[in-house]
Amino acid sequence: MKWSWKLARIAGIDVNIHATFLLLVLWFAWIYWANFGTVFAAIQGAVYIITLFGCVVLHEFGHALTARRFGVVTKHITLLPIGGVAAMEKMPEKPFEEMLVAVAGPAVNLVIALLLWVWIHLTNTQVSAESLMGIDGSFAFRLMVVNIFLALFNLIPAFPMDGGRILRAALATRMTHAAATAKAATIGQGFAILFGILGVLYNPFLLLIAIFLWFGATAENQMEQNRDVLEHMTAEQAMLTEFRIVSPDDVLSHAVEHTIAGSQKDFPVGSRHLLTHVLTQNQLVQALHDHDRSTRIHELDLPILTTVDASTPIKNLLDNMQSQHCNMVAVEKNGELAGIVNLENIMELIRFSQAMQARRR
Repeated sequence: MKWSWKLARIAGIDVNIHATFLLLVLWFAWIYWANFGTVFAAIQGAVYIITLFGCVVLHEFGHALTARRFGVVTKHITLLPIGGVAAMEKMPEKPFEEMLVAVAGPAVNLVIALLLWVWIHLTNTQVSAESLMGIDGSFAFRLMVVNIFLALFNLIPAFPMDGGRILRAALATRMTHAAATAKAATIGQGFAILFGILGVLYNPFLLLIAIFLWFGATAENQMEQNRDVLEHMTAEQAMLTEFRIVSPDDVLSHAVEHTIAGSQKDFPVGSRHLLTHVLTQNQLVQALHDHDRSTRIHELDLPILTTVDASTPIKNLLDNMQSQHCNMVAVEKNGELAGIVNLENIMELIRFSQAMQARRR
């Protein structure tokens, strides 16, 4: 993710922080300073929000480490002002495994809340309603309450919340994964409508939550229905068999001519017998910005082109391409180059397949 910096690497997972998160820290520091007028208060505000997001990181590690038990890799966790995002390659498809991964995050928050409750009682910390409502209340008490809130909020049965995934996993024990996703998404959109009504009547902030839940449910359902269309399809069905190849010795202007003359945007680099790298349109534009048009393609730092077998399931291929931010793969059949597949091909295959399915209905 752009504007993100690596903060640490824990249990083999990078923890990144987005630049906008620093604005949130400054905002909290300013709120505390505005209320108390001291530098110490500003520091206290910054420490509070950083500690709170430390709990968010632990929440995401709950998901990531549980997913690891089921063979799912998490590439990194990124801290944003709206929360943490664990970049998993995919969610487990077995209902029980998905449920455990989804439950793990809120469970971490509840464990943190329990430990803080024990701490409060062991230290005889005085708590009151003011401790929750005012920023000068007990640090531990407010942190405990917020962790309980995070757990309960994440358990709302609506995508993209953990509760939506728990609901889908429960439904998937009695129906297909795609049908379970559609039903869970509909329920989630119902919650979005409810939050929207409450937002109009009571608190406009709930309107933002309503929008978040509505689009989250829509996106999750669309993605799952796309994957369902590809259930029994292979790379051979999506591959391009007629395409241009650029040679490592070609100059940039040659690649530009190919782009303008046809509809192909990304080019495999190599020969018909051996494709080694891929030159995307964005990389070509950047190269023209940084180098002379007579620069040869082999002088550029290009990503290696992955090769897959023609029998590779499209679902698996799509997951890998999206998780690795890969635009193109080469396809081999019987040990020989048969074609290439890019994300645009896969999306076209999905559109045509959905149109034919709708016609049959």
